[in-house]
Amino acid sequence: MDVVTAVHAEYADYLPSAWESLRRQHHPHWTWRIQIDGPAEAIRATLAACGATDDGRVEIAAHGTREGPAVARNIALGACTAPLIQNLDADDELEPEALGALSGALAAHPDAGFAAGHARDLHPDGSLHVTPLAIPAGPLVRGALAVAWKAALPERTLPPIHPAGVMWRRTLLFTLGGWAALRGVEDTATLLAGSALATGVLLDLPTLRYRRHGAQHSRRNEKFSGGGVPVSAHLAARFVAFRRPALGRPRIVVTGRQSDQKVGVVLRRG
Repeated sequence: MDVVTAVHAEYADYLPSAWESLRRQHHPHWTWRIQIDGPAEAIRATLAACGATDDGRVEIAAHGTREGPAVARNIALGACTAPLIQNLDADDELEPEALGALSGALAAHPDAGFAAGHARDLHPDGSLHVTPLAIPAGPLVRGALAVAWKAALPERTLPPIHPAGVMWRRTLLFTLGGWAALRGVEDTATLLAGSALATGVLLDLPTLRYRRHGAQHSRRNEKFSGGGVPVSAHLAARFVAFRRPALGRPRIVVTGRQSDQKVGVVLRRG
């Protein structure tokens, strides 16, 4: 599988922790595709210092300009060839069983287009805070995430599962056009779109350590006019509306063998 990380120089100091979380994976068959967004020197130096560049499973690329995480991830996505794609933000960590558990869930549910666990908040003092799942674990029908989120608004402004640690079938992610071009909520919008088109799987297992710190891009919604709760509410309503019967609603069928070596996606009316 391919693990995709987009990183800017201000996040370079967190990369050794992300790297260590990959080294601890029980599932060892992965390629870490790091896409450097903007200046590359500090990031390359950090990766060399922690030993990541000595591992043949690590691929580093840079496009030279500052485009934001969504564009950087999509550039990396263009180089991905594995049937499964795991997102890993530069400042987050994967739990040791994450890749094995999520890929196993997709193997057990060959019609599902994505899988996710829940996240534990990683605080600056190293403590981990567990937040209970907002919806039951198990198979997710199409559109379930938007329906659950819209029902919880305005009291709950976060989506029902954490969008940062999702594992995707590559074919579904390509069908979506990659990560959405929305600042600060690109992974949330992509998750809702994926849920609208395909079924998913939710594990009652922590798979992501979501680092809490003041420099998080997701906390910068106040710097542009489209951020915060209004964007969240709009996205939830939009994807709920997408599911309503119209002149033959689109349906995506994701098929694959248990080995996940061959996966096909068909968009059709039904």
